[in-house]
Amino acid sequence: MPRLQTVLLDPAGREQATVLEVMEGVCRVYCPCEETEGMTLAFLQPGDRLRTDRLCSDGACVEALTSLKFRRDAVNSEELGMDAVNEWTLQLLRVRHLGQAEQRLHALLALLVNRLGLRCSDSFQLPFRLTHDRFGELIGATRVTTTRVLSKWRQDDLVEMPSSEITMRLAPALIESSPLSF
Repeated sequence: MPRLQTVLLDPAGREQATVLEVMEGVCRVYCPCEETEGMTLAFLQPGDRLRTDRLCSDGACVEALTSLKFRRDAVNSEELGMDAVNEWTLQLLRVRHLGQAEQRLHALLALLVNRLGLRCSDSFQLPFRLTHDRFGELIGATRVTTTRVLSKWRQDDLVEMPSSEITMRLAPALIESSPLSF
């Protein structure tokens, strides 16, 4: 699936417990419900599995943040408890519980780096970029607030988002000083 393409997982298939397993790439799973306005449920990477029988009645959408390859499989008996979406949802709730928008964005970036990032010689790298609107949605803040915080961190050389790349680079000092540990 090409980068930035989105597919709706049909809720009609919920009766039959199947999983989507990410083979390559990174994706965002979100709720298509009108009431929640595209609320992010999880980010998945290779090896993560999404149970289709645990989706809400409107289904779920999968957005490819990088080129994405996944396959459908049957649910096996070991997958009765927590899954990747449950884990992400709990971590995102922890982030949203912090008091200030800057703390929430700081913790979110640390969560993304710890789960999906790569360590480079002088920085951490996320293999995708999110819009300031998306960051705002994830932390419960406005795009303006997110832009203000990211601009401050860019000036302090803690965040780098080259316009010619789809990646984000983050300073180790920013990730290591996160208000939450992951």
